[in-house]
This record gives sequence, structure tokens and C-alpha cells, in this order.
Amino acid sequence: MWRVSRVLFCTAAARANGAGVAAKASGVVADPPSTLPVFTTRPIYMDNQATTPLDPRVLDAMLPYMTEEYGNPNSRTHQYGWSAEEAVEKARKQVASLIGASPKEVFFTSGATESNNIALKGVGNFNKAKKNHIITLQTEHKCVLDSCRYLEMEGFEVTYLPVLRNGILDLKVLEAAIKPTTCLVSCMTAHNEIGVLQPIREIGALCRSKKVLFHTDAAQALGKVKLDVNTDNIDVMSMSSHKIYGPKGCGALYVRRRPRVRLRSPVSGGGQERGIRSGTIATALVVGMGAACEVAMKEWKRDAAHTEKLQERLLNGLKSRLSHLVVNGDLKHRLPGSLNISFSCVEGESLLMGMKDVAVSSGSACTSASLEPSYVLRALGVDAENAHTSIRFGIGRFTTTKEVDVVIEDCVKNVERLRELSPLWDLMLEGKTLTDVQWR
Repeated sequence: MWRVSRVLFCTAAARANGAGVAAKASGVVADPPSTLPVFTTRPIYMDNQATTPLDPRVLDAMLPYMTEEYGNPNSRTHQYGWSAEEAVEKARKQVASLIGASPKEVFFTSGATESNNIALKGVGNFNKAKKNHIITLQTEHKCVLDSCRYLEMEGFEVTYLPVLRNGILDLKVLEAAIKPTTCLVSCMTAHNEIGVLQPIREIGALCRSKKVLFHTDAAQALGKVKLDVNTDNIDVMSMSSHKIYGPKGCGALYVRRRPRVRLRSPVSGGGQERGIRSGTIATALVVGMGAACEVAMKEWKRDAAHTEKLQERLLNGLKSRLSHLVVNGDLKHRLPGSLNISFSCVEGESLLMGMKDVAVSSGSACTSASLEPSYVLRALGVDAENAHTSIRFGIGRFTTTKEVDVVIEDCVKNVERLRELSPLWDLMLEGKTLTDVQWR
């Protein structure tokens, strides 16, 4: 089992001393070792929507730019700057290749949140004089919803579309919402909480037919499903490095050149990234994102088959031993390895506390500190009681069959224990609800 750890950093650093030049030249080194030290005292990691472990090959590619190659890529007068600039441009090509874009259409940012902010505020502010209407979904990521609320305060009109009970957008609802003043539609490709894949190709085609720009947050989908900005009719796309086994603190924004998409970036400064995102580029992080994209380009089909197989094993294992569980979101149109399951009569937070040997979450990492029911599940029509019973399982590249089997055992044990303590479970078995109880 591959496990990123302190030992991994030491071994990777040791390899870098002898292979740093090769890593610097290729961007991605040879295949990682078949085994890495396993720390049995640490929980099994099943939260790959929140973040993914750093792939050892990515770390090897980054190390030279964290040590001897420390130049600023905007320093054009010496070798240190030239070397860093060369590495950044190579990473730009690697990202562009994964999504079928031109390198000139890829701009590096600090992550998908910043990319989303630049996309929505940038497109909105450039078009505000003629078109000030934006459409998004009620289930979008918080950074998109908060950006839309900010734009509303700036005088924009924003329409928040509902989704069907399976989490998918009805194209007829979208078409009816588009107005002559609509400048942008924003819809994420794969949902971070329920794993649902939206029909982005059809959404993009509809937007193009109406002469409306289409932005998609592809943070969860990048490197896990096939993406092509041209075939999928995408005008602007946000990406994240740490969701595809790359480093945290780095992302990218795709902006179409032909026909050119214009935006007024809210980030000002030294004019880096052709004015889209000013600020010194973190060379090592950008190199890591490029390396992660190159690995994904070669292995996404294998990764998808692996995670889908384990997802099926997990779901079937739970269903065979537990009743009254529901998978939230469409099962067919789903990101491989992503499951959001509600267990009736079991408080999600209590289940999390019971599963001490498994790292899972009760929803988005960006809202996991809140005890309020998930706004995403509520948008799907899930009542508040059942919204509190959901757990998100995220299977990744490094998850093993043995780990999934352990998770099944742990989850079943704790669900059964909590249901035995719940008077609601007894009512459910009798076919009753709280409304049937005669209170005194």
C-alpha cells in the first residue's frame, strides 16, 4: 500500500540527490516503489474528495525546485530565473494536455477557490455594462455561491437553479432561466459532496447556442474523468492540484482564446500570468501540479476502474448487511470512488466519532465544521433529519481492497450499535414515525 509519510519524504529526498536532475528534466520520474511503509496507528484514509495524498512521483518532480532550483520565474536576467520559467511553462503544457487546451489558455492560481473567484467576478465585471445576469446551481461549492452573493451586492442579478432529486440539473430549467442579459452560467463538473456528474457537454452546447459563457468548476473531476474543453463546450474552467495527488496551494484557470473570453481580474499587482493572476508563481507547486496532470493523463482510466471497483465493493458490502440506507445522488452519473450515504436513525457525527480508525467526513471539507444539515442534501429534497445521517466516502488511487473491507466492518459495527441505542430505530422497524407517537 502506498502511504505518504515522513519516511516517504526522506526516501524521496534521498532519491532526489541522485535523480534530481532526471526529475527536473522529465517532470515525472519513474514509477513509484510498489510498497511504502504502512503506519497501522493511523486511520484508513477515505476522504479523497477533501484532498488526496501527494503521489511520490509528483514529490520527486518538485524537490529540485524546493532546493537548488529556487529562482523566480519572472527573473529574466539570469539562469536561475530562466530555469524556473522553463519549468513553469512545461507544467503549463502538462495541464493543458490533460484538458485538450492550448498552454496559452492556462493560468496558474493558488487553487480552485481563487480560480472560481477570478472566473465569476472577472467575467461578470467585464460584461456588467451590457449583461449583468448570472446563473448557477443551489448545490454549487461555497466559494461559487459566496462569489455570486458578492456580485449581487455589486448590482448583479443571480439565479440559483434547483436540481432534480438525483442532483442533476434539468436542461429545460436552465434554458428557461437564460435571459438576454445573461452573461455567464456556472456549474461544477463533479460534485464534491455527492459525487454527481453534471451533463456539462450539453450545458455548454446550450450556453453556446444562446451566446452565454459557460464556466465549470472541475476541481473534483480533473484527472478522474475525460475532460476536453473543446468537445465539452467550456469557456472557463477552474482546476485544483491537491485533488489529483498534487500539492496544496496550487490551481489553474482555463480561459478560452478563440473565440476570446475576456474578463477583468479582481487580482491586481505585477501583471504575472498575463494579468489574470498577479503574484509570484510558486514554481515547485506549479511543477507538482504539472507532474500530477501528466500522471493522470497516463493513468486516469486505470484509476477510474480501480476506484469504481472498490466503490461497488463498499456499497454492496454495506447493503448486504444493513437496511435502510440511501445513496444520495445519481448512481449512474457519478464520479468513480465517491459515495454519500445516509443511514437512517444514525446521527452522522456520532457515526464519525465511532469510526475512529477510518478518516471519513459528513460532507464538504469547506463546511465540515458546521453542524447544520448539508445545504446540498436539502437541495436534493432530503429532509433535515436524514441530512444529518449522511457520511461521505472517498476512495482514491492508493485505497486497497483490504482497507475497504475494514471500513465495511467498522461502519456496520457502529451503525448497528447506534441503532440499538436509538428509539427511532424501534419505531421504524414497527413501521411508525414520530408523528404516530401519542405524546403525553
